[in-house]
Amino acid sequence: MGSFSIWHWLIVLVVVLLLFGRGKIPELMGDVAKGIKNFKKGMTDEDAASADKTIDGNTVEHKSDEVR
Repeated sequence: MGSFSIWHWLIVLVVVLLLFGRGKIPELMGDVAKGIKNFKKGMTDEDAASADKTIDGNTVEHKSDEVR
């Protein structure tokens, strides 16, 4: 049960190519890259939004009226 030989990897590669075809794999990788770019953009937008909520380096927080 150890590591896989080169023949195992070749068989896996052939099966993947048969299932997805040659054109689908680059298309799939492009979609993954777009997803990563959108994630990074969302993270920077979130950082910019949180920076807008700060005044003079202090975070502005809303304090609710709690019953004590």
